[in-house]
Amino acid sequence: MKSSVLTAFYTPPQVIDAISETLRESDVNIQKFLEPSAGIGSFIQSFSENQQTKVTAYEKDLLTSKILKHLYPESNIRVSGFEEIPEKEQNSYDVVASNIPFGDTSVFDLTFSRSKDPAKIQAARSIHNYFFLKGNDMLREGGLQVFITSQGILNSPNNEPIRRALMKSNHLVSVVRLPNNLFTEYAGTEVGSDLIILQKNTAKQPLSELEELFCQSRQTKYDTSSNAFFRDGTRVIHTDRKIDTDPYGKTCNYLYA
Repeated sequence: MKSSVLTAFYTPPQVIDAISETLRESDVNIQKFLEPSAGIGSFIQSFSENQQTKVTAYEKDLLTSKILKHLYPESNIRVSGFEEIPEKEQNSYDVVASNIPFGDTSVFDLTFSRSKDPAKIQAARSIHNYFFLKGNDMLREGGLQVFITSQGILNSPNNEPIRRALMKSNHLVSVVRLPNNLFTEYAGTEVGSDLIILQKNTAKQPLSELEELFCQSRQTKYDTSSNAFFRDGTRVIHTDRKIDTDPYGKTCNYLYA
């Protein structure tokens, strides 16, 4: 529990339900579902509801995974890190969805650290970047990746190679910047996060205008970095905002709803 407390935050079920209901209304057929950082299983409950879905879930924390196994005995719960998923499961899942961990924690995965792809080498150095590229490897063609993640994925100029790697093999379905107080009531924390939905297509054509913006970071008038996709604010959920410092002393734009 101590090892995961700095990287794990639990998602309000209402948010997850809104996402899964939207996919069901769009007639997305989920036969194989992967949750790479399951926690107590809120994504499992929501995405497998009313469907004959084969669920595979990873949860590294021993105590949490024991709870998870009791809650979802019919699911394939693996008590290990996502990096231990077998290579034979690549290109097989219909949906990969989670509120992924974030931080500068590196991941030991030789298929990434020894890769000839610079983006994968970089991704192995930060757990949130790793989850994005590893999760994408597990998707079948046309499958959906639905991740809630730290704003650092999109904001950081250093992450442009990661974003371009994602756009090279995926359509950009939706991106929404969530308010910092979204997790306050349920998880007792304020954190900037984004909802990113991608659809795998390894034979896609050149990037659209929005996808090119998704890859770019720009400096704001407050001298902070922000993803160019949010340049007009239409995909940002908030009713109020303030400029403050984050826990590391850096200037940060806080959004509230």
